[in-house]
Amino acid sequence: MSVYVRPIPCTDTARPPGARPLAGSAHVWFDRAELLARARPGRVVAAETLSDETARRLSAPRAALCGLSLERPRLMGIVNVTPDSFSDGGQFFARDTAIAHGRQMAQAGADILDIGGESTRPGAAPVTHQQERDRVVPVIEALADAGAPISIDTRNAAVARAALAAGAGLVNDVSAFTHDSGMAAFVAAAGVPACLMHIQGSPETMQRDPRYDDVLLDVYDYLAARVAAAAAAGVPRARLIVDPGIGFGKTVAHNLALIRGLSIFHGLGCAVLLGASRKRFIGTLAEEPQADRRVPGSLAVALAGMGQGAQIIRVHDLAETRQALSLWQALANDDEGQQP
Repeated sequence: MSVYVRPIPCTDTARPPGARPLAGSAHVWFDRAELLARARPGRVVAAETLSDETARRLSAPRAALCGLSLERPRLMGIVNVTPDSFSDGGQFFARDTAIAHGRQMAQAGADILDIGGESTRPGAAPVTHQQERDRVVPVIEALADAGAPISIDTRNAAVARAALAAGAGLVNDVSAFTHDSGMAAFVAAAGVPACLMHIQGSPETMQRDPRYDDVLLDVYDYLAARVAAAAAAGVPRARLIVDPGIGFGKTVAHNLALIRGLSIFHGLGCAVLLGASRKRFIGTLAEEPQADRRVPGSLAVALAGMGQGAQIIRVHDLAETRQALSLWQALANDDEGQQP
């Protein structure tokens, strides 16, 4: 029977002797872990009882991505160049508007800009590769000098190739290299980082009736398999990011379980991304049907992710999240008033 190790994250400034940094974090540490197995209750153990290999994998610093150190959380600003985004209703579909929005995010402190030209909201239909390229390439070219590395949010290798030629430096694939059989080989040859996300089904079908035996462990196993497949294709673990796919084939209960247990994904030895901004489950719990009015709930989830050691937080509301992150870091620092 497989045993999974979930480090129990802490951010208190009074660290006990022997506490280990969580995935190299400057602020999050652990001195206990929960051992999980299917159909069995979890068991809490001291971190010092973990094997050397497990402890190393959970505590080792993650490699820098796109020149960014991951010892503190990084903010990925979302630029949807689509007419049917769930979050903004196509507000930034026009090229000039998308470019202006991206520059505004960069000026507000975005560490990465994630630019996408195909909606993956529940029920969304795919677009052609040419449509997707026509949407994103001019925006990427215009934002290449904005001061933040650019990520291309795409499932298609042809679009990723055009985006990298235009100035992108990271591939964010919601299908974890399963939609396009050529994506893994392309990313390996290009030598760029990539994010592998969990999704159950496809955007058209994912929310019809999502089911899991154990959502936390099922998603962990899926991502472990996709990381192994990427490594076999020539993409080293150090260049991979994993994303549990909040809202992608999940109920409210599934999403909450994944966020509560997010620290388990550090066991994969990759950077962890949390993308929950403005998602429907926030609206359900907060009784807010309008996506752009879910900022407070999105901030609460972003802070929870930071406390779980997530290295990248993907957000729509960059300035608000940057302010929340600044206060979170100040509270986690020993030196009063120290700037992040």
